[in-house]
Amino acid sequence: MLALAASCMLTLSGCFGGKNDRDAQTSLDEIYARATKSLENGNFRNAIAYYEALEARYPFSNQAKQTQLQLIYAYYRNGDDELAIDAAEQFERENPTHPRVDYALYMKGLAQFAGERNAFHKLFRVDLAKRPPVNAREAFSAFSQLLKRYPDSIYAPDARQRMIFLRNRLAKHEVHVAQYYMRRDAYAAALNRAKYVMETYDQAPAVADALETMVEAYQRLGMQDLAADTLTVLDTNYPDRAEKVEKKRKRFLFF
Repeated sequence: MLALAASCMLTLSGCFGGKNDRDAQTSLDEIYARATKSLENGNFRNAIAYYEALEARYPFSNQAKQTQLQLIYAYYRNGDDELAIDAAEQFERENPTHPRVDYALYMKGLAQFAGERNAFHKLFRVDLAKRPPVNAREAFSAFSQLLKRYPDSIYAPDARQRMIFLRNRLAKHEVHVAQYYMRRDAYAAALNRAKYVMETYDQAPAVADALETMVEAYQRLGMQDLAADTLTVLDTNYPDRAEKVEKKRKRFLFF
């Protein structure tokens, strides 16, 4: 790709150095067309080389802004998530009122989201709940900004769906941490994490697990009344889970 980029730069500098403005514009259009064709054909490495050369040589051309947007997409499709994120942030920073800022925010979210559901995790059956959700939080934040600033954007519906997934992912991780604390006999810490899930991720699937953890944590801390109250909440919202927890609780009280 470096060789191609160098070739592109030589082509552009030759056109710009010895020809008139019309010839330079013609060359710029030709290189832009090649870049776009590479992008459309799925040759993202070539597209990146062309677009990077154009951006470096003609930063104030009519194609400059579109080139930046195309680069974000090309980086993302090439698996260069960090470059896509940096390019999206740069575009937003330099063009705060541009009509395509919603696209930059969306692509930033997608690049951050990519680490949550990639082929590696599916292949090796990695439990995402056990992994620190740094990318999940950042992706959720990017999509949240998109919906707040551009609620009518064409990217808003997809962003909302991804936020639901990310919200559930974050809740599941918090429960995983709470259960880890339970295994370490850190019942107060487990209780606080489970409460956080209840307060922050209402209606997420992991809420049932959080309630179960709270019941057991209260029991271990000797707060039987609170354990019973929490079990009532669990029974009201998740009756199929409450019966199992009640049997476990009675065994605990008996012993």
